[in-house]
Amino acid sequence: MLTGAQLKKAIISGANNICSQKERINDLNIFPVPDGDTGTNMGMTISAATKALETSDAKGAGEVAKTVASAMLRGARGNSGVILSLLFRGFANGLEGKDEANGKDLVRALGIGVDAAYKAVMKPTEGTILTVAREAFEAGAKAVKKTSDAAEIWSVICDAASESLDRTPELLPVLKKAGVVDAGGKGLLVIFEGMLSVIKDDVMVEFTAESGANEEAETDVFRSAAAEFDEVINFTYCTEFIVGRDAEITTDPLELRAFLETIGDCVVVVDDEEIIKVHVHTETPGTALQKGLEFGQLLTVKVENMRQQHEQAKADEKNRMKKKAKLEPVAPEEEVGFVAVASGEGLEALFTDLGCTHVVSGGQSMNPSTDDIYEAIMATPAKTVFVLPNNKNIIMAAEQTQKLVEDREVIILHTKTIPQGICALLAYDPTEGPVINKGNMRNIIKTVSTGQVTFAARDSEFGMKKIKEGEIIGLDNGKLTVTDKTSPKKALLKLAKSMIDENTTFITLIYGEGVTQEEADETLSELTLKYGDNVDINMINGGQPIYYYILGIESAEE
Repeated sequence: MLTGAQLKKAIISGANNICSQKERINDLNIFPVPDGDTGTNMGMTISAATKALETSDAKGAGEVAKTVASAMLRGARGNSGVILSLLFRGFANGLEGKDEANGKDLVRALGIGVDAAYKAVMKPTEGTILTVAREAFEAGAKAVKKTSDAAEIWSVICDAASESLDRTPELLPVLKKAGVVDAGGKGLLVIFEGMLSVIKDDVMVEFTAESGANEEAETDVFRSAAAEFDEVINFTYCTEFIVGRDAEITTDPLELRAFLETIGDCVVVVDDEEIIKVHVHTETPGTALQKGLEFGQLLTVKVENMRQQHEQAKADEKNRMKKKAKLEPVAPEEEVGFVAVASGEGLEALFTDLGCTHVVSGGQSMNPSTDDIYEAIMATPAKTVFVLPNNKNIIMAAEQTQKLVEDREVIILHTKTIPQGICALLAYDPTEGPVINKGNMRNIIKTVSTGQVTFAARDSEFGMKKIKEGEIIGLDNGKLTVTDKTSPKKALLKLAKSMIDENTTFITLIYGEGVTQEEADETLSELTLKYGDNVDINMINGGQPIYYYILGIESAEE
């Protein structure tokens, strides 16, 4: 049997193991953009749990698991960190009320976590951390038919996770081409192996700093090829509702999810003992709501028409921590408020000018935690707070705040880039309510394309093209389309040529900390010469790291 004290040691051992190997996991990044920090973020997420355990008086296994889950939810960074926190939330649910846990308890708890993680991801991709966790659970579920010994079961889980990780390149061709396994899956295995050392041999893995590791890094990206691209809107209505569960209805909510997947996409169904929370994009919201009524009473309903980097300097991080320390909760007295995520003095000032009460410092290769965003929300004196993550790897962490906030409504806009965030704020109409504004802001996001000029963080191969470390690259909505060995300006002009067309109505050029004013002026002049007769062009000194230039291109709605 696994006691609370042993589980506590196992969690700390798992955290030490991944923190000791995080750079090796970071190096599994298969894309050349400077954002390969899965190991760092997963390490920081579980390290939030170890800090909580240091001051916790939790004794039983259930109490320890609850402490861990709460801390990891708040400390989750990046998509892989959020998924990791959901897996461990399964332990809190599965071990609830237990002083000790056997192998069957551990398998059941892991299964609950795997189910929660799959439900939380809009489009689960196999060959990732999700696959590794699921196949490890499935192996454990078979093993408990023969034994309930915790050490034996966790050994089976670790072996299965290792075998599953080795198969990830077969499920994701981009991994196979790069000759690597999935970074998130590797991180999970390392954590599980650290836990096994305690569960099996009562030996805690100690933290050992990697040679050349940068202890200040705080970043992440979920290693999924599909995550590099924006999702396609296939259905008109974003339908969200909450069902108050009828105690007499025992039908599994998974049946609701299965039905919704036949009439739409982007399906998320999350449930507990009292409610079922549903999100779906569909052409027939009435049908979705009618199906929901089969599970209980509708408590809330929202239907909207959807068609209408490298790391920061130590001084920046200290400044971020100072800003965070000053944030105190305030009463929600105003109607609406805004929180955005951005990095760079110019961008932070811009979002403040556009109405954001707080701008959380972060972005590419510096993902803020759920708790960072939560504190900014609670320090915003509004009944409804719109949150603009402005980065696809921060959206999931932002969404977790909705589980923490109780005294105000939190609306997470899926802004994946800085230009999308800027345009969303400009689209806000103070004469309309939050629901209408949410729809309008979501609609305007769809009209914005984003170009980014940065540098290759490592040697890699993309398509048929070999890219050298340090080479300048241009991304069209996350897709690498331009390379240049001469200057960021030339890369930007190539990128603009491939993105600007007859539908373009407005261009925003944002230059970063790696570009001088003179260089930016020259770039603006050439853009104006080529496109200024037909399109308005605005330039902003964003001061952002990682990206030499960010190009926002707005197009007329078709």
